[in-house]
Amino acid sequence: MTGERIYLYDTTLRDGAQTQDVDFSVADKIAIARDLDRLGIDYVEGGWPGANPTDDQFFAEAPDLARSTFTAFGMTRRPGRSTANDPQLAALIQSKARAVCIVGKTWDFHVDVALAIPREENIELIADSIAALKAAKGEALFDAEHFFDGYKRNPAYTASCIKAAYGAGARWVVLCDTNGGTLPHEIDEIVRQVIEEHGIPGDRLGIHCHNDTENAVANSLAAVRAGVRMVQGTINGLGERCGNANLVSLIPSLMLKMCYDVGIRPADLPLLTEISRKFDERLNRAPNRHAPYVGASAFAHKGGLHVSAVEKDPSSYEHVEPEAVGNRRQIVMSDQAGRANVIARLREMGMAVDPKDERLNRLLDLVKQRDTEGYAYDTAEASFELLVRRELGEVPDYFTLKRFHVTDERRYNAKGELVVESEAVVRVKIGGKEYHEVASGNGPVNALDTAMRKALEPLYPLLDGVKLSDYRVRILAAKDGTGAMPRVLIRSRNGDGQEWSTLGVSTNIIEASMEALVDSYTFKLFKGGATPRS
Repeated sequence: MTGERIYLYDTTLRDGAQTQDVDFSVADKIAIARDLDRLGIDYVEGGWPGANPTDDQFFAEAPDLARSTFTAFGMTRRPGRSTANDPQLAALIQSKARAVCIVGKTWDFHVDVALAIPREENIELIADSIAALKAAKGEALFDAEHFFDGYKRNPAYTASCIKAAYGAGARWVVLCDTNGGTLPHEIDEIVRQVIEEHGIPGDRLGIHCHNDTENAVANSLAAVRAGVRMVQGTINGLGERCGNANLVSLIPSLMLKMCYDVGIRPADLPLLTEISRKFDERLNRAPNRHAPYVGASAFAHKGGLHVSAVEKDPSSYEHVEPEAVGNRRQIVMSDQAGRANVIARLREMGMAVDPKDERLNRLLDLVKQRDTEGYAYDTAEASFELLVRRELGEVPDYFTLKRFHVTDERRYNAKGELVVESEAVVRVKIGGKEYHEVASGNGPVNALDTAMRKALEPLYPLLDGVKLSDYRVRILAAKDGTGAMPRVLIRSRNGDGQEWSTLGVSTNIIEASMEALVDSYTFKLFKGGATPRS
């Protein structure tokens, strides 16, 4: 298998856009297409020209891609129309796309019920449309919708549909598991039959698995092993219903595990983590920490036994090097931590400590004590570093929060609309002077953040550009009802994309939030080398 070529086809901008609560702007589409081109994806499907104003504008302003083939998506000609008189085929031909992919029915059930036309006429639609697009654009692809469901029920008819596309000149015939219910062993068996019994070579076949992201990845790999040479999918498995084949998981599996050439240079593979996380940020959602390869926890080690082994040889608990996909190893601190965890985590922080140093035991005891109080440092690396460095006397006194006050008011505004407004008052000591600031905001935490910034940023401009990217609350003792212990986790981000997490724990959720905010500002100042104001 080493070196054999597998082609990648990304459908994020069309299939992924069908995800509930996802609405790409034209600017989003341009940025995503450029990221995919930078990575080296073979085909970038831009959308469906003529389907909606956003796609029309995007195709009108289509970016010039250096490495990827910009592709348009559509469907076969409509029954009763010729290829020359079909408006949607005309839109595909007139688009700036270098290749066109069309979808067509291959399950007799859909032909009978959805199209309500003779089955032979459906085969003509497929052949005519592929031939016309190949003549006009030079490269045409055919998505065989519901292929596997159709093949399991009427293999002869479904095979005749894809053979019509192949015979008409389709560069790729893509076998689609549209409903997503096919299992890997079925994929393997059917793909082999298509190649061996129906005469379509693997280097003309693609696979597109929908609906169940995890199963779709397994099915796609099964199809590749069975002989297909093109894989379709989306960034982070985005897609309608339960998702799509996740290219972010498929790419390193194909490259690093199965040794295929997927057209991505090894030097560019580390872009995978960056692109995956940027994509989630564009959708305004937190990245999945437990995602394979690129998740923040994909190479995290928590148990002391694991960390001890990883310190000797990372391959003892890591199946690939995290740097290969742009990720990094993370040593987690918790009540399960051992001395090896502490040593490794301190090394990550740039602190070389003798394994026999008595301070290690004190630090380990402190971490375990704090963990029993609710401070889960496995998800708040910045707060852990501050805990350690404060214990060692290394964190300067940048500022002291003397007091704060928050009020919420529910009222009607001038337009007669019911609104809730939060106002925060803070008193902060910086050097020898106290600062009193007031700010309103969208909720108490936003108001507190705004007020604190008014006090800190004039003296510490390093904080300018720091934003809160995520805010989460977990109740640690729900059995106590309103007297429960909330744990607040805040994730902050720099203008350059650097991120860090801090936490606070208190019976008062506002106090817990303020503790996390103070840690966030302090960590940024410390890591940025700020000088305390006198």
